Amino acid sequence: MTKRNFLIGKGERLVGDVLGVRGGGPKSHPYTFSQARERIAPMLARAVRGIDHLPDNACPGDRAVATITLNPEYIAKSYFPDKLLGTLGLEAVGSRPRRITPERRSKGREPEEAITTELFVMGPRSAFRAWRASLPKWNEDRSGAEELATIEQVAAPTAHDKIKGRLPKAGKVVFEAVLHSDAGSMSNGVVPMFREYLEELGVHQGLERKFSAGGLCFVELEAPVDLADDIATFSPLRALRQMPTLRMLRPTFRSSRVSMEHTVLPTKAPIDPKIRVAIFDGGIPKGHPLTRWVKVIEPPGIGKTIPDFQKHGVGVTSAFLFGHVDPAKPLGKPYAGVDHYRVLDTAPGQNPHELYEVLGRIDQVLVEKHYDLVNLSIGPRLPVEDDDVHAWTAVIDDRLSKGTTLATIAVGNDGDSSAKDKLNRIQVPADCVNALAVGACDNPETPWQRCTYSSVGPGRSPGLVKPDFVEFGGCLKRPFIVVSDVAAGGLEATEGTSFSSPSVLRLAAGVRAHFGETLSMLAIRALLIHTAEGSDFACEDVGRGRVARSVQDIVICDDDTIRVVYQGDIAPTRYIRAAIPVPSVPIPGKVTITATLCYPTGVDPHHPGNYTRAGLEPTFRPHDQKRKTPEQVHADSKTFFGKTQSGLMEDELRRDAWKWENCLHTSIGIMGKNLRNPVLDIHYNARLGGKNFAPEEKLPYALIVSVHAKQLGDLYDRIIRKYAGQLEALRPVIEVPVKV
Repeated sequence: MTKRNFLIGKGERLVGDVLGVRGGGPKSHPYTFSQARERIAPMLARAVRGIDHLPDNACPGDRAVATITLNPEYIAKSYFPDKLLGTLGLEAVGSRPRRITPERRSKGREPEEAITTELFVMGPRSAFRAWRASLPKWNEDRSGAEELATIEQVAAPTAHDKIKGRLPKAGKVVFEAVLHSDAGSMSNGVVPMFREYLEELGVHQGLERKFSAGGLCFVELEAPVDLADDIATFSPLRALRQMPTLRMLRPTFRSSRVSMEHTVLPTKAPIDPKIRVAIFDGGIPKGHPLTRWVKVIEPPGIGKTIPDFQKHGVGVTSAFLFGHVDPAKPLGKPYAGVDHYRVLDTAPGQNPHELYEVLGRIDQVLVEKHYDLVNLSIGPRLPVEDDDVHAWTAVIDDRLSKGTTLATIAVGNDGDSSAKDKLNRIQVPADCVNALAVGACDNPETPWQRCTYSSVGPGRSPGLVKPDFVEFGGCLKRPFIVVSDVAAGGLEATEGTSFSSPSVLRLAAGVRAHFGETLSMLAIRALLIHTAEGSDFACEDVGRGRVARSVQDIVICDDDTIRVVYQGDIAPTRYIRAAIPVPSVPIPGKVTITATLCYPTGVDPHHPGNYTRAGLEPTFRPHDQKRKTPEQVHADSKTFFGKTQSGLMEDELRRDAWKWENCLHTSIGIMGKNLRNPVLDIHYNARLGGKNFAPEEKLPYALIVSVHAKQLGDLYDRIIRKYAGQLEALRPVIEVPVKV
């Protein structure tokens, strides 16, 4: 029997606690206290005038919202102006990233445009007036006065600032209103107060259809478009837009039947019936051949079926069960069965309320049931925005925040829309940080490139690398082949990220089916990213590259390569040290080390720039005897994670974004002689609402580390021998075929 080098597990046995070292000199400020006080005074006066001009009924409890924009040198959570806001009687209810050119930088440096944080602060209007009146008398000894230097601008948002996108010129519109839900903490909640405000405008709405996530409440309402400015005047309202529509599900070319002379559907049960899979889509016709492996579930109260949606639902489900079908080859058994939830019931454009109805159906399932794998090939036709998180993203990210479900989400098919207007950007909810965003490439073989229709990144920061990767999705010259929706079976040619996404989920199911619960869903997610084929294409086009071609490519190592899986958890503020396995003797020539670190995170949608609550900060120490000074406790570090990636904005990478990215992946080359007991030190930071936070729960993580030594042909065997009793080659519970 041919020798096979399987994945190496139990890497967590090489992990231990380590005493962390933090250092740093005193902070240099762009403004002195006197300069900060003098420049803030006129801005504060204008903001107070704007707040005082608001109608009383637009300020529930006589409370209003203003914005405080921080100087770009103060975006780290340690500089959050908590003490200042507490002194003023104000509360930060949200934030968003904003690009500005500050008036000054510290140390006399020339000002330049940079990304910073704009805080939404709420409090009694009297508190803002008191700040304006007392500010000229402040001295440096006053509580919070030292934080004045962090402020670049103070302003009062206008109704115009809150209205997003274009609105129709006349008629009634279904709006999506985004409210600061923390604004209702002193009463019965912000929604009843908003309802009362609308009634005074003559808009009588129940506001029953809503979603809460973090410090935001997303509310659906219908009103005359000429009242948009009046609605947006409500002070706790953060954003107002016309309700987006669902993506059109048809491919960009007309699908066509394909000969299936040699293609016969299998008859046996799935390989692992214990894997729980959910697909949310357009349904599957009764009696269709796929129902042999698929249970079709219809939520209570859903309307009639739509044939075009069922065609899409069959295609998406076929892509999960069989991947891209080769008509000349027999189909293998599916890895797992599927619960297919029909969540679509209205023809496109006929129901302006459909977006929240569909999200409600999905959310109810995710709350009530646990699934190992989930696919979404539907969503709003809405490109992601840097300064706002949509309800679909906020709700789904929250439901996936435990890390026990692996979800794939199609990035959308608007990649050939206007780049200038950013209409080609990935579509909601592909910006979920707790899910894999999947784009489409034009060839399952080589060469390949991004399909022009596949929407592009970057994602929001945190969550910059979106799509995570691409998979074959079909194109006019080489379509993606799926099982037809007709009851008699057959095949059909199509294209779209709708099919590349479940095809990736199929690969994840294959890894789980072969290795069982030895690998967590978080580890499988990390493995998919870790083994993606790199490319020279821009990261914003293809993410980490093209996903691996087979289960074998993920779980089998060459003789000169090891791939080690670490699965564990880490307590807040702690440091752990993960040893990277290397032979006892120096490795000849150049060595390539590749690492992927994934972890789930809670999210704060009211703080898009500080969206993720957890941050793991790795430090690579390649040689345990190299230190710059004798007094140094820990070995010298070397740049590893956080390197610039093609296509991503440089200033995004200069801020502390990489510390809060919940999926890190990189590969470096280093001479073998410069490796001696190499380690990754990992520190767990936590924040809540952009501020310091210490949660009680430990954070699960999955770390994959590969070492490739071209000149050491028996590296795998050396590592297995050296670390016997610690590391273990993971044995599949069923045989891994040569190609899957």
